[in-house]
Amino acid sequence: MSAPAIPRAGERLQLALPPGSADSLLLARYSDRARPLVVLTDAAHEATRLKEELAYLLPDKAVVMLPDWETLPYDHFSPHQDLISERLATLWQIREGKADIVIVPVQTAMGRLAPVEYLAGYTFFIKKGQKFDAEKMRADLAFAGYSHVTQVYSPGEFSIRGGLIDLFPMGSPLPYRIDLFDDEIETIRTFDVDTQRSLYPVPEVRLLPAREFPIDDGGRTRFRQRFREVFEGDPSKSRLYKDISSGATPAGIEYYLPLFFEHTATLFDYLPASALLVLRGDLQEAVQRFWADTQDRYRNLSGEKDRPILKPGDLYLMPDTFFGSCKSWPRLEFGSAADENLAEALPPLDVDRRADNPLAKLTSFLDSFKGRVLICAESLGRRETMAQYFAEYGLKPALAESWQGFIEGKERVMLAPAPLYRGFVLAKEKLAIITEGNLYAAVAQSRGKKQQKRSNTDTMLRDLSELKIGDPVVHEAHGIGLYQGLISMDLGEGETELLLIEYSGSDKLYVPVSQLHVISRYSGGSPDAAPLHKLGSGAWDKAKRRAAEQVRDTAAELLNLYARRAAREGHAFDWSYNDYEAFAEGFGFEETADQEAAIEAVLIDMRLGRPMDRLVCGDVGFGKTEVALRAAFAAVAGGKQVAVLVPTTLLAEQHFQTFSDRFADWPVKIVELSRFRSTKEVAAALKGLADGQVDIVIGTHKLVQPDVEFARLGLVIIDEEHRFGVRQKEQLKALRANVDVLTLTATPIPRTLAMSLEGLRDFSVIATAPSRRLAVKTFVAKFNEGVIREAVLRELKRGGQVFFLHNEVETIENMQQKLAALLPEARLGVAHGQMRERELEHVMRDFYAQRFNVLLCTTIIETGIDIPNANTIIMNRADKFGLAQLHQMRGRVGRSHHQAYAYLLVPDVEGMTSSAKKRLEAIQMMEELGSGFFLAMHDLEIRGAGEVLGDSQSGEMQEIGFSLYSQMLNEAVKALKKGIEPDLSQPLGVTTEINLHAPALLPNEYCPDVHERLSLYKRLANCETTDELDDLLQELIDRFGLLPDPAKVLLDCHKLRMLAKPIGITKIDAADSAIVISFAANTQVDPMKIITLIQSKKNYRLAGQDRLRLEGNWPEAPLRAVRVKELLAELVKP
Repeated sequence: MSAPAIPRAGERLQLALPPGSADSLLLARYSDRARPLVVLTDAAHEATRLKEELAYLLPDKAVVMLPDWETLPYDHFSPHQDLISERLATLWQIREGKADIVIVPVQTAMGRLAPVEYLAGYTFFIKKGQKFDAEKMRADLAFAGYSHVTQVYSPGEFSIRGGLIDLFPMGSPLPYRIDLFDDEIETIRTFDVDTQRSLYPVPEVRLLPAREFPIDDGGRTRFRQRFREVFEGDPSKSRLYKDISSGATPAGIEYYLPLFFEHTATLFDYLPASALLVLRGDLQEAVQRFWADTQDRYRNLSGEKDRPILKPGDLYLMPDTFFGSCKSWPRLEFGSAADENLAEALPPLDVDRRADNPLAKLTSFLDSFKGRVLICAESLGRRETMAQYFAEYGLKPALAESWQGFIEGKERVMLAPAPLYRGFVLAKEKLAIITEGNLYAAVAQSRGKKQQKRSNTDTMLRDLSELKIGDPVVHEAHGIGLYQGLISMDLGEGETELLLIEYSGSDKLYVPVSQLHVISRYSGGSPDAAPLHKLGSGAWDKAKRRAAEQVRDTAAELLNLYARRAAREGHAFDWSYNDYEAFAEGFGFEETADQEAAIEAVLIDMRLGRPMDRLVCGDVGFGKTEVALRAAFAAVAGGKQVAVLVPTTLLAEQHFQTFSDRFADWPVKIVELSRFRSTKEVAAALKGLADGQVDIVIGTHKLVQPDVEFARLGLVIIDEEHRFGVRQKEQLKALRANVDVLTLTATPIPRTLAMSLEGLRDFSVIATAPSRRLAVKTFVAKFNEGVIREAVLRELKRGGQVFFLHNEVETIENMQQKLAALLPEARLGVAHGQMRERELEHVMRDFYAQRFNVLLCTTIIETGIDIPNANTIIMNRADKFGLAQLHQMRGRVGRSHHQAYAYLLVPDVEGMTSSAKKRLEAIQMMEELGSGFFLAMHDLEIRGAGEVLGDSQSGEMQEIGFSLYSQMLNEAVKALKKGIEPDLSQPLGVTTEINLHAPALLPNEYCPDVHERLSLYKRLANCETTDELDDLLQELIDRFGLLPDPAKVLLDCHKLRMLAKPIGITKIDAADSAIVISFAANTQVDPMKIITLIQSKKNYRLAGQDRLRLEGNWPEAPLRAVRVKELLAELVKP
C-alpha cells in the first residue's frame, strides 16, 4: 500500500477509506513526509484507536491526542483535571514542534482555545542546580493558577515545606519533589501520589499553567470587564460573576473562556506551516450534528438570568469557518467508500469453538494466502494463551515482540501483542494482518469493556490480600485459627512457601500455597470474638454438621418458595428492540459490567410470563437508577403504567427530574405525587392514572393509599424499601400479587449469598464503580480550624459544594457561628432532623440548586439526594459514628468524576477508644470504590444476610464464619436442585490436594510484595474454570513478565485440581517414578474402569482399596502434570 504524493498548500487529495486498521498503516507511511501530521476524525473513539495503533506502529515518534473536555456545551461542571492537563501538554508540544502526529476529534478541533501567547507566557522550567527563591516560586505558581495544599494529590497542586517543595505540574504523569540546598536546587525526583515515596531523579521540570485561562488578578479583572460588555443587566445578580470576583473558580467556568482574553485562538493558530491535514471519515456530517446539538443546548439554557451563556459562535468555530480554515493547508481526505487497490478486507476467519477444528477457517486462509501473516493478540498474556490454543490444533506461529520485529522477521506466520483493532490484506505487498477481532468476532471490539470483570465482591471475602498477621482464618478441615504469615521452607524438594495458622493451645498448621482453596477469611462477627479451635478436638466437625443441617433446611425452604412463585401468572412484556436501543443511547456513560448484567436480568424477567420480584443492590451512586429507567421504558413501551415509590419527598423530586430528562424525547407522560405538588396537580395526576393518560408516576407512600387507582399498572419500582414503615410494607405486598416489582437498595447483600440464592430469589448486585469515578480520599485529623478552612476552600475554589456534618442539634447553632466567622466567603445553609419537614426540604432543595455551597447538617443526609457537585464532606466527632454510617455518609460525595475528599475530625487522635480507632482505620483503608459491600463491613453484611435468610441463621453463621456458610448453602442448593439429598458429612463436596513434588510458588524475585503474593495465591485457589485461570495467567504475564518454572508448576497444580475435584478425587501425588491417585468414597469414576486399566496395562496397580498407582519415569514436573492429565482423561472416558 504505497502512500500517494502529498498535495501542495491549499490543495486536497481524496482517497478512499481503507478497511480495518489499514488507515493507521497508511498514516504511518505519511509520517516521514510531513511533520506534524494532523489527523481530524469524525468520532472520538476513532481518534483513540488511531492514537493507540500509531503509537504501536511508530514507537519512535511522538503521537499525541488533543482530548475533548468530556462535558456537554454549557455544562455546569468542569472537565477533569487530568483532561485539562493532557490538553495543555498537547498544545504545548504542538507549539514547540515536539509532536510528530496530532490526532484531534473534529468536535474538539472546533473549540476556541487560549491565545498562543498565553501558553508561552505562563509556562516556565525548573532545572537542577539553578538558584531558587521559594517566595517568588509561590507567587509564580499562584500566578499560573496552581493551588497551595498540605499534601499533593492531583495536577495543578503544590506544597512548600521548608527546603522541600512538592509539585504536580499540568501535563505530567507524576508529581515532583524538589530538594533545596540553601537557595539552590539540589535534586528533583518524581514521587508516588499514594505512598508519597520518591521514585527516580530527573534533570528538569516543565510547568504549564494550571488552567486553559488565567485566574490571576489580571485575568479576573478582564473577565469582569468582558462580562459587563457581553451580557446585559446587573452583573452583581449573577452568582458566577460574584464567585469570580471573590476569588473562587465556579464549576463550568471553561464555557466562559473567551471572557478571559481580548481574543481567542483556534487549533489552526497552533499549527506550524509544515503541517499536513488528514480529514478522516464523514467530517461534514459530524460537524453539522455537533453544531445543531450546541445550538439546541443554547436555546434551552439561554434563559437563565443567574447564569447567562455565550453564543455558540463565541465558543466554537461555525461549520463554514471551520472548513474554510482547513482549506489553506495541504489536505488528504479519507472518504467512506472502500478502494480495493489500497487494501482489502479479510474473509470471515472466526473461531468456531464447537467445531472439531475451531481454527478451520484460519488454517484454510493461511494455506491459500501466499504472503506473510501477522496475528495480533491484545496483550502479552493473550499472546501466550492464543499460542497454547493454536498449538492444540497444530498451528504454531513464531512469536514476535513488536511491529518492527515482524517486519524484520523471516517466518511466514507470526503472533505478536498489538493493539490493532481490525485486520486487512495488502495483496500487492503480500501481507495480511489478522486481529483478535477477526478471530473472535464478539470478543475483541468490546474486549476492553468486557475485560472489566463482573464485580467480584464475592472474592473480596475469599480474597486474603488485606489479611494481617493475627487475623482469624477458616480452614475447611481444621476450623478457625489465627494467620501468622507466609513462611519459606525447603522440605527436600526445593524452596516452597507455606501459610502458617496457629490454633488454640499454640498448635501450628502449615498449608502449602497451592492448597489455599481450603482457606477463607473469617467473617461473621468481630474478629476478636472469633471462636478458635483446637486441632483434632472434634468441636469443629460438630459445628460444621450443625451448620450443614440448618443449611439443608434453608435451601429446601428457598426452593419451595421459588416453586410457589414460578407458578403465579404475570404479564409478559414486549417492546421494540430499536426503540429500546435508542432510549439506552440517552445514557451518557458506558454501563459497568455489573450494571449491564442487572439491566439484562431485569429485561429477561419482564419478558417472562411470571411476575418479576427482583432486588438490585448497589453501593451509593453506582447507577441503580439507570436500571430502573430501562425497566420503566420497557414497561411503558409494552403498554403498561409504572409506579416509582420513594421514601422521601426530596427523592421523589429528584427522580422526577431524572425521569423527565431521560424521557424528554419520548411521548411519555410523567407525574409526581408529593407535597411539592398543589392539590389541583395531585387531583389531575390521580385522574390521569385512573383513565390511563399517565404512563409513569413517581411519589412517596401516597402512592399506596387506597384512593389511588391505576388503569393498567404493570411495574412497581421501590427505592430503599427498608425505609418504609410496616404498614406501608403490607400495602406493598398486596401490590406485588400480580405486577412486576423491582426493588433498589443500598444495604449490601453479600454477593456470595446472592450467588447461592440466584435463581431462587432474583438478585442483582452492582459493585463496580462507574468509569472515571475516583475513590474518595479519606483523612483522619484532629479538629483544627486550619484543616477545615483548607478543605472547604479547596472545594469552593473548584466551584464545588461541601457537607459539614455535626451530629448534635443542641450545639449546631454555635457551630454555625463558628463556621460563618471561619469561612466568610462561603454561603452557609443548615439542615437537621428537628426542623419542620417542609423547611428541611426547602434547605435541601436550595443546596441542590447551589444557592448554598456549604451545608451544616446532621446525619439526616445519610440517605439523601444525589448532589454531584458536592465533593467534600467534613465529619465532626467521627469517632462517634458506626462503620456502616461512616461509609454511608462518605457515599454522599464522589458521585461525579471529580476527586472527592472526606475529612474525619476527632477531638484527639490518641485519646480515642480502641474500637473507634479501628473503625476509622478501616474506613481509611477502604477507599476502594464499592468497598461498601465487603471487608470490615460485617455489621452491614450480617444485617444484609439476616434480611435475606431471617435472623435465626446468625448463630450458625458466626460459628463457622460467613464465607464457609455461604459456600455450604451453595452446595446444598445445587444438590437439592438435582434432586439429591445434601451430604451432611461432606457439606462442601470433595477437597482435592495436588503434589507434583516440585516447588510450586511465585518466587520472591518475581513478585516481591508479600501481600500481593498472598492475594494472588488465593485468587488462583478461587478459580473454578480454566477460563478464569487463563485470565489470571494473562494478568500475571502482563504485570510481572513471563512465568518462572515454580509459577508454572503452581498453575499446573490448579489445572489438575479443577479436573480432579468434579470426579471425586481427594489427592494426586505425582513423584518422578510413581503417580498415586486417592478416590473419595462417592467418586464419579466407574470402578470397572479402574479394574480394566489394571488388567490391560502392566504399570497400573491398586495401592489400597481407594488408591490407584501408576509407575513410570517422569523426571520433570511438567511431564508429570501432562501424564496426570492423560490419566484423568482415561478415567472419565466413556
